Amino acid sequence: MTSFPDAIEHAVRIALVAAAESGSLSPLGDVSFVVERARNREHGDWATNVALVAAKQAGVAPRDLAALVVEHLPDLEYLAATDIAGPGFINFTLASDWYLEVLRTAAMGGPDHARGDSKGKERIQVEFVSSNPNGPLHIGHGRGGVIGDVIARALDYAGHPVSREYYYNDAGVQMDRYAASLEALYLQALGKDAEFPEDGYHGSYVEDWAGELVAEHGDAFVDLADRRDRIRQWGLDRAMRNIEETLELARIPFDVWFSETSLHEGGDVARSIDVLRERGYVFEDQGAVWFRTTDFGDEKNRVLVKSDGEYTYIAPDVAYHRDKFERGFDRVINVWGADHHGYIPRMKAAVDALGYDPDRLEIVINQMVNVNRAGEPVRMSMRAGEFISFRDVLEEVGADATRYTLAAFSPDTTINFDLEAAKTQSMDNPVYYLQYAHARMCSLERFAREQGVERLPIDEVDLTRLTDQAERAVLRQADRLGEEIAEAAARRAPHRIATYGTDFATAFHRFYAECRVVTDDPAVTQARLWLIEASKSVIQAVLGVLGLSAPESM
Repeated sequence: MTSFPDAIEHAVRIALVAAAESGSLSPLGDVSFVVERARNREHGDWATNVALVAAKQAGVAPRDLAALVVEHLPDLEYLAATDIAGPGFINFTLASDWYLEVLRTAAMGGPDHARGDSKGKERIQVEFVSSNPNGPLHIGHGRGGVIGDVIARALDYAGHPVSREYYYNDAGVQMDRYAASLEALYLQALGKDAEFPEDGYHGSYVEDWAGELVAEHGDAFVDLADRRDRIRQWGLDRAMRNIEETLELARIPFDVWFSETSLHEGGDVARSIDVLRERGYVFEDQGAVWFRTTDFGDEKNRVLVKSDGEYTYIAPDVAYHRDKFERGFDRVINVWGADHHGYIPRMKAAVDALGYDPDRLEIVINQMVNVNRAGEPVRMSMRAGEFISFRDVLEEVGADATRYTLAAFSPDTTINFDLEAAKTQSMDNPVYYLQYAHARMCSLERFAREQGVERLPIDEVDLTRLTDQAERAVLRQADRLGEEIAEAAARRAPHRIATYGTDFATAFHRFYAECRVVTDDPAVTQARLWLIEASKSVIQAVLGVLGLSAPESM
């Protein structure tokens, strides 16, 4: 199906040219205007502001210009009426035939019927989660994981080639502390004297993993000269296995797992600093190597290499982002936690200094998640060992409710995650409400079969029998699927898909309440069975982009 807003835009431009050729209007250059859904359904389906934005250039009043556009508008298939409203908006009302085409397209095309064309679309990398591999993921990491995953799914549905990437910091101070903590507990478990590091990791998971290390290797590491390195590698592998298992439970896949260590071993960190130096953004002071980020609006310059020769945390990050763009991505999206907000100017400066357009790097910040149990907040501090892990929540609440809760709110808002409410199986639970719409569709189809009603081929069905307002409301919502997912992808706003899904489910639940499917009129029954099939395509697309299951019964 042709995009109706695109058809309207094309027709309006033709009308402007035709009005000028008739002598009714001075010729206009390229006019920028929008075609958007009418905010008030009573005003029609679509509206454009062309007369308001072009009136000054045309030298006529907006309503007069709107009248000229309407007068010279070419015939548009599926257009039922146009009218001029307010100061000069032009409203377009679609004929019922359009929505029957929406039904046919959805019913025959399945969940992918509204997918975007990949032609000319940006190749995008989405990097998210990227937690240090020194412990389980907490619920904050989980929120970033779900947000990144839904953004990637939406971009994919909108037609973009997408690569999902996890960058794990397997080098640096935090890994040193983790390894030292694991080593001390390992030695203590074997009855050896070992002082636990003051700044070590106290979580019960470290004790558990130290016990696993003993069970697997006994005292084999005790007298080794490279004991710390061996334990560090074992601890890295154990943490990564836990992370991967948790993400699998959450239905969060990755295409690439990228190691920070690989940047050091491959010389990429040193080479990236050389690039910055060649471009004039590196200087030395007091034995350290500095990055002149103030040239890009940062509040102060940043150290890349300390006076003792050690790299700071920003040095491998510069190399990593250089590597991203060298791999040919048109756009890079990083999903970061709220504690990284101040890091944005530095990475933008790095991308700019490396010679890339900083606008090609986007940062999506997700705010904190407050988890409550029995009215009491659950504390989250990995170093102190007092936190609820992402896996804990997934296993208690389930992947569907967890994913929906983490995706349903704008990333820039703090979430209060009520574990008990998320588990509730009632229509008051938004994820249940959404999935129950799909279950109802399947139930209605089963009931029809049980009554001996077989659905006829769609070409043999009179879809014009769908005249009830509740039926039309479902189709109007179905018509929004592609644009809503595309808009959510473009705005990096996964919550818009959850909101749209609720709107669609509401329309369907109303249809269920007001319209019998198996009726005494076989023609109506057949038309409604195909409406259900179209509705299944829409709800499955929504559930798929949100990463939720589509239960056939509940």
